Amino acid sequence: MRRYAIYGAGSLGTVLGAYITQNGGKIDLINRNKAHVEALRKNGARITGTVEMTVPVNALTPDEMDGKYNVILLMTKQLFNKEVVAFLKDHLSEDGVIVTLQNGLPEPSIAEIIGADRTMGCVVEWGAALTAPGVCTLTSEESGLSFHMGKMDGITQSQFNEVKELLELMCPVHEEPNLIGARWSKLLINATFSGLGTVVGGVFGDVSENRAARKVAVRCMKECIDVGHAAGAEFAPVQGKNITALFYYKGALKRAVATALIPIAMKKHRKIEPSMLQDLKKNKPCEIDAINGIVCEWGKKCGVATPINDRIVDIVKKCENGTLKPCAENIKLFDDLL
Repeated sequence: MRRYAIYGAGSLGTVLGAYITQNGGKIDLINRNKAHVEALRKNGARITGTVEMTVPVNALTPDEMDGKYNVILLMTKQLFNKEVVAFLKDHLSEDGVIVTLQNGLPEPSIAEIIGADRTMGCVVEWGAALTAPGVCTLTSEESGLSFHMGKMDGITQSQFNEVKELLELMCPVHEEPNLIGARWSKLLINATFSGLGTVVGGVFGDVSENRAARKVAVRCMKECIDVGHAAGAEFAPVQGKNITALFYYKGALKRAVATALIPIAMKKHRKIEPSMLQDLKKNKPCEIDAINGIVCEWGKKCGVATPINDRIVDIVKKCENGTLKPCAENIKLFDDLL
């Protein structure tokens, strides 16, 4: 029997596991949070928000893992990828693959540990929040749920199809021949709306529907596109939309049009609370270096200035160390860059 697991079954992983299980799949939900695992065992996975369902699931902690898996969906933060992937390597079957559903650009570093022929990447185009042990809120509308999935060299079509069929138990999966382009497109969205959402202490809608925040957001998007292009990436469409055509600008008129489009583009995802903000509320380190920080890092490599992303990183790190708090007034900290 083929075996599947979600490693790091927090907010997104619990929702995904509930959908897969409800629709006839069998998958282990693995998380270090013992209270969360116990609640899942006792009460099932309760999903609220844009849907309402409670699904019995098979949950366990990492130390309870036994045997080999054919597919491991990796949904932890990137902060400890080196140690986590090395651990998971021993739990992969001979033909097993790790599919990273993480933010940023995680595939190359994972491939360094387990090989490109065992590494797949998947872009998650929906959001969720862990509201209590065993309870998650789906914050994207069901009509807006999708995955974009690609493979590295050496992955067979059979392996790809197996993962695709597994994920399709939740929502549509789009085969992405331009995996790096899809990653840069998702990075642009995360850097803009997760980054600024964390800065202002709100959800995506608090960025997309606020005039002052939109002025910063459109500049953040342009920086991401400039850096991505300089790095050789061709941005992939997001749910059928060409984001560079929509949001890239050179003059004031196109910038005004792009700014006006932001709330329309984010309507289905306006309730998403950034995972970085969720981490800050729990006094946990967040992934700022793997999101906006990656844009800054590539900007330096390619000679592209990234003042907006630099400022976002600076503000979020100050929120991490307690010298600032995420709040709406923080948007004024960008005034000198506009």
